[in-house]
Amino acid sequence: MLLTVSTTRRPATDLGYLLVKHPDRMQSFELTYGRAHMFYPEATEERCTAALLVEVDAARLRGRSADETFTLHQHVNDRPYAASSLLAVALGKVLRTAMRGDSRDRPELAATPIPLELRIPALRGRGGAEELFAPLGWAVEATPIPLDAEHPEWGPSRYVDLRLTGTMRLADALNQVYVLLPVLDDAKHYWVSPDEVDKLLRAGTGWLAGHPGKALIAKRYLAHRAALTSAALDRLSDSETSTVSPPPEPRPESLHQLRRAAVVLALADSGAARVLDLGCGPGALLGELVRDPRYTEIVGADVSSGALAQAARRLHLDRLPERQRARIRLLQSALTYRDDRLQGFDAAVLMEVIEHVDPPRLPALEASVFGHAAPATVVVTTPNVEYNALYPGLAPGRLRHADHRFEWDRAQFGAWCDAVAARYGYKVTRSGIGPSDPAAGSPTQMAVFSK
Repeated sequence: MLLTVSTTRRPATDLGYLLVKHPDRMQSFELTYGRAHMFYPEATEERCTAALLVEVDAARLRGRSADETFTLHQHVNDRPYAASSLLAVALGKVLRTAMRGDSRDRPELAATPIPLELRIPALRGRGGAEELFAPLGWAVEATPIPLDAEHPEWGPSRYVDLRLTGTMRLADALNQVYVLLPVLDDAKHYWVSPDEVDKLLRAGTGWLAGHPGKALIAKRYLAHRAALTSAALDRLSDSETSTVSPPPEPRPESLHQLRRAAVVLALADSGAARVLDLGCGPGALLGELVRDPRYTEIVGADVSSGALAQAARRLHLDRLPERQRARIRLLQSALTYRDDRLQGFDAAVLMEVIEHVDPPRLPALEASVFGHAAPATVVVTTPNVEYNALYPGLAPGRLRHADHRFEWDRAQFGAWCDAVAARYGYKVTRSGIGPSDPAAGSPTQMAVFSK
């Protein structure tokens, strides 16, 4: 998927200062679902174009789209090609500084409206681009893409080639696209949590409160979650009547960050030096561990070769000094089968892994990890299904992730932990991770097994 940004304001190459990306270099960035590349197809004083190209690994998106029920959709879909919330996420990561309107070298230009042309050649749009972008001052061309160019009688597809032209601050243009891409697509590829309200209002500063379609924008951006939509519209109404903006509240740590911190603390308490991250995925925990010199050997294991390739890029294994590189290995391994390479370690982590295993296969995982690999310490985290009732918009009985095979309450997790500990000669302690509710407990539950 592709987004290009062009300007004819001379010298047009000053666009590089606003984007904080040099026109003479191509830069690549890791994403949880692929890679993003930033480059300049043209860079002259008369016209400069910056391109954001996103390569999506469809295998990493398996089960992520909560609104699709077609069985093969997780394998066959348009996500690698058509602009969607995936492009918006890449935009927020790659051009974060430009979206804030910061430019150390051209601060006056960052605050000045300039002639811009934005193009998205393939956009899956369920709403009208004209209705969304025109009120913001854009001239909008949304050209329908034919279903098959050789068969015009089949009519147009659901995709458009979108071109926006106008004069405005670059930061405003990027923030508008960041918000309205998922609105046009009307589907997000990730779980929408309450902090998405803050993201929406932050990106919508200066333009969303006065937009005639703000109710539709909030509803779609927040994945049709009524409670979050109401909260966003209430705050937008307050902003229209308030002349002084309150200082931003400190952003709380995400559940992902809290979970990793809890696991890292449990590993440190165990005294482990040689550690396995089983089901390591793209390597978020590995990145934490490799920065700590106490860990002399770190092994990430996953059944997905794509996830291991992403972990290797995330860890920059090809650029690590030889001494550092010798501390870490990545192995392709299925955790339901015995693997001699996983034996002899001080500790192993199963972070948000067991719920992805079909229940009939759990005994095989237990035998492989606790029986055959048999590390001195095993740290396990998994969702607490009781907490799901506190997530607005999550329907009763629905799991947090489409790829989860089950989610246990605290009693079920406790029974499983006790049985595994007794069967394989461990003792076990359990705790919660994240904010604790008196009735529902914490969103994540953790167990630490010790020989």
